[in-house]
Amino acid sequence: MKILAVESSCDETAVAIVEDGRRVLSDAVASQIEMHTIYGGVVPEIASRKHLEAVCLMADQALEKAGLTRRDIDAVACTYAPGLIGAVLVGVNFAKSVAYGLGLPLIPVHHIRGHIAANYITHPDLKPPFLCLCVSGGNTMIVDVEDYTKMKLLGATRDDAAGECFDKVARVLGIGYPGGGPMDRLASGGDAKKYPLPRSKVDGAPLDMSFSGLKTAALNTIHNAQQKGEELDLPSFAASFGQAVSDELVPRVEEAAKMTGRTTIAAAGGVSANSRIRGDLETMCRREGYQLYLPALHLCSDNGAMIGAQAYYEFLAGARGDTSLNGYAGMPIDK
Repeated sequence: MKILAVESSCDETAVAIVEDGRRVLSDAVASQIEMHTIYGGVVPEIASRKHLEAVCLMADQALEKAGLTRRDIDAVACTYAPGLIGAVLVGVNFAKSVAYGLGLPLIPVHHIRGHIAANYITHPDLKPPFLCLCVSGGNTMIVDVEDYTKMKLLGATRDDAAGECFDKVARVLGIGYPGGGPMDRLASGGDAKKYPLPRSKVDGAPLDMSFSGLKTAALNTIHNAQQKGEELDLPSFAASFGQAVSDELVPRVEEAAKMTGRTTIAAAGGVSANSRIRGDLETMCRREGYQLYLPALHLCSDNGAMIGAQAYYEFLAGARGDTSLNGYAGMPIDK
């Protein structure tokens, strides 16, 4: 089954063609990073307009790269939640029009479920059940993937997402947007113990997280150094910050595994490309005897292939949309 999948939840316009949930035939992506960099973050109105300009071209490129025509497509899928609502609606309405025009089934896909499904592309042997740490610019959560379309939220951030904190700290440091990659590269060779930064706990919710205190402490450290005319050891500061984020995430994944009895662990989302977090997950899983699955680096950020992968399993489970399908800025992963 060949699915044409559209992803437009933030600042990448992506259209992919995926066969049977595991084989990527093509994945065309138009990134808006260069445009949003000058603002230090995504401007929703600009993002929506750029999606409108790019989505038709990306669909044509996806078909051309796969060597297919519109007649070869069996279904159309799209991200319908969560995300920047204007951006989401561009992809939803494009997918609706294509499905209606070609007389094909329309499959709505939750964005975070798509990130989880990126692991099915990288690891064809991976099957539920497993735990997944989902970390991105807008979401941070631990999910029990009981089946391909049956998922349970075990823990989540109470405030900022991990990726959002990387972006804001990187912006104040002036090292680029999005912040995850520059912060990771800057941390290479740094002393992760040099700058004491806080780790949080949420009373009564051992799997929940909070990053607002860490973000504030990191920004205060930068501003205090600037006000005193002191020079930060940037590699060590970046390493200390990355270690603090990892210390919020990895122990909670370990705790979730012990609570649920799961021995298979996965990670997903843009922040799962972070070398410190990947390394700490590998160390923890090796120590505990868990099997770890990590997505290929190019599949960590938003892409259409992950939406097409999850769409296949949503289709098998009976998920269908029609011309009344709407987009949503927020939606629980287990709805």
